[in-house]
Amino acid sequence: MREKKLAGWRSFLWIVSVTALPIACQNFLNNTASMVDTIMIGSQGELSVAAVGICSQISSLFFSSYFGFAGGALLFFSQYWGAGNKEGINRTFGLSAACMLAVALLFGSVAVINPRFILKIYTDKADIIEVAAPYMRIVGFAYPLQVLAVIISFLMRSTERVKAPLMSSIVALITNFILNWILIYGRFGMPKMGAAGAAVGTLVSGIVNLVILLTLLMRDKKTVAIKLSLMFGWGDGFAGTYLKKCFPIICNEMLYGLGQMLINVVIGRQAAAAIAAMAAFRVLEGFVFAFFGGLADASTVVVGKEVGAGHHMKGYGYAKQFSILCPAITFVIVAICLIFSQPLLQLFGLGAEAMVYGKYMLMIYLAAGTVRTCNYIMNCSFRAGGEATFGTVLEISCLFLVSVPATWAAGMIFHLPFLAVFSFVYTDELIRLVFELWYMRTGKWVKPVTEEGKHTLEAFRGELARMQKKDKKGIAF
Repeated sequence: MREKKLAGWRSFLWIVSVTALPIACQNFLNNTASMVDTIMIGSQGELSVAAVGICSQISSLFFSSYFGFAGGALLFFSQYWGAGNKEGINRTFGLSAACMLAVALLFGSVAVINPRFILKIYTDKADIIEVAAPYMRIVGFAYPLQVLAVIISFLMRSTERVKAPLMSSIVALITNFILNWILIYGRFGMPKMGAAGAAVGTLVSGIVNLVILLTLLMRDKKTVAIKLSLMFGWGDGFAGTYLKKCFPIICNEMLYGLGQMLINVVIGRQAAAAIAAMAAFRVLEGFVFAFFGGLADASTVVVGKEVGAGHHMKGYGYAKQFSILCPAITFVIVAICLIFSQPLLQLFGLGAEAMVYGKYMLMIYLAAGTVRTCNYIMNCSFRAGGEATFGTVLEISCLFLVSVPATWAAGMIFHLPFLAVFSFVYTDELIRLVFELWYMRTGKWVKPVTEEGKHTLEAFRGELARMQKKDKKGIAF
């Protein structure tokens, strides 16, 4: 029975190659706009790099504020797809899009009307704010476009249409790169706009991405046809069920964003070379996280589909396999970045001091990032299975009881050297790892929202208990 229901590594790697890798590549491309901005602005000097880096941190806070709704949508999309419930997919799409747009309009309004207000929270450097404000104002217009593109991409990924979001992201990235090259440096008679030119490239590429996604979504009537009459049918307790499942994820993402903001406030009070090095590091970290984040989204789709269809043991096995594969990939990628740190960091026009900072930050992240990846992928699997509370409470507790106080004390009270301050940013990850490994093994996170999944839940729990009883000599994971 165990061999029939637990997928082997060969079938798992096949799933990864046909589903997870395209999603990972699309996520990587879709989240590289700000990274491209930071890299291409490197020729303008450390000040411009630091300014764009600060704006990227604000965009990260925006991401955390709306991603709870997107994460909840992915849970419902994947489980409804496994159960073949197209009406449920439509209702989830409509409600998620409405909630995410509300967040985007709030952030976009602040960014456009008074960008200096939010920039002053992140840094006290007047010269950085002066460069960052025009960039922030233009990017604010792109926020509503971003959330619509994200929810459409999540819908397509969950219904196994992974090529369309990948192609739209490729076109958008090329558009962003070309416009950046023209507007940052003033090519073809255009004005030399610097950081503001990079923001225009981000805005236009966002428009291109959304138009392509909308076109492809409306053309496909065979997989899941989007119908306005179903999108806003939130009665019969659906909205309550959706918000109940989403609420822990929303709290997780928003509080995590708040914690990261407090950490970024500390970083923003460091020396200019440290801020520039942090901006460069965030780009390299972003490349790693964007690819791995796509694998995490894929794990949500794969695990959620099996749980929604009632194949819980298969979903359980996939979750454990993703939790081994993804940290291994992260370690390899960061190790490669560390080996080539000199030429990579030179792309950002950093000075000698910032270059040293960047190298040692990558060394710290080689260990911290691998552990962080393992925690993240397990939390995504818990959400896909229908359990969002455990991961939320654990992550936020560790963040605000360990990481944030330690980083704040190191930077704002004891004024330790920058690398010492940076090392405290990831202090919570090892604690989380112990508890998440234990909870993964229990299988208690399998809590389906579909009737098909609920029907086979007791059988799964009984079978898992029998398996673990027989396997007393097995590893803890």
